[in-house]
Amino acid sequence: MSLRQMEYFVTVVQEASFTRAAETLHVTQPALSHQIKALEKSVGGALLERLARGVRLTPMGRAFLPHAELAVRSAAQARRAARATAGAEGGELHVATLHSLAVGVLPDVFARWRAARPRVLLRLHEYATTEALEEAVQRGTADLAFGPGPADPPGTVVPVGEEELVLVVPFDDRLAGRTTVTLPELADRAWIRCAMEPVVHGARFLDWACGRAGFAPRTAVWTEHTSTAVRMAAAGVGVCVAPSHVVRGAVGEDCMVLSPDPAWKRPLTVYARVPPTGAAAAFANLLRTTWPALGDLPEQPYEDCPLPAAPVR
Repeated sequence: MSLRQMEYFVTVVQEASFTRAAETLHVTQPALSHQIKALEKSVGGALLERLARGVRLTPMGRAFLPHAELAVRSAAQARRAARATAGAEGGELHVATLHSLAVGVLPDVFARWRAARPRVLLRLHEYATTEALEEAVQRGTADLAFGPGPADPPGTVVPVGEEELVLVVPFDDRLAGRTTVTLPELADRAWIRCAMEPVVHGARFLDWACGRAGFAPRTAVWTEHTSTAVRMAAAGVGVCVAPSHVVRGAVGEDCMVLSPDPAWKRPLTVYARVPPTGAAAAFANLLRTTWPALGDLPEQPYEDCPLPAAPVR
């Protein structure tokens, strides 16, 4: 069994066709078929069922696929790390994060990175939930992830700051003259909910927080993206909860931002399956020094930071 054979197998599954996979891999179809048969012989059974139109995984193939994908991605990560270690001057860097952080935090970080290291191609992988983000890191999709501290740390985890969740209301709301509000004061309000809402102790954040305050939130609209929820709240549809950095990027002066009392904050981290080096380490350090919400952090490079305790989600 070889890495090349696993790469061929993964490509056939992705393309659902030997013909298209051969074109993608720039090999002949007989050569591709020969390598797949050799792989099946080494694992002891058929991985693919050849159909009149396309292919289908066998039960053995379904069990083998996630491990083959991880091996192929890990090899790609190893190549990128090796090429980028000497000064982070070339190759690619794959960064995984939540959509809200991609919108609210990373544009400025990416701009600074491109100005300093234009030869390193950035590939951004965005996810709606922390669970999807963590799963992607476990699968080896990206070189590093930026998001809330993972529930099951995959390897190296380094704190980079805090994210504050705020309440958004229209500029003419009855609470617009204030800077803070307690949650019970909003018990009679309608809420804009988002599929990207964080999960705390197994419940959606707003359900958990309002439940602790003695009421269940009355939902007016469900949205897919946080930025959409902010726009809806600014228009007066209801109150929404959003990270403060998304509110700044989404609506500017069209709304009022209220801080809940007590404040809602969660730690943000950079994490990876293996200790980042080269471009990955340089990016993590840039993130720590660029984002204004990071607060007081140790003056030390990424590789020297200690492993923190996993935060409560």
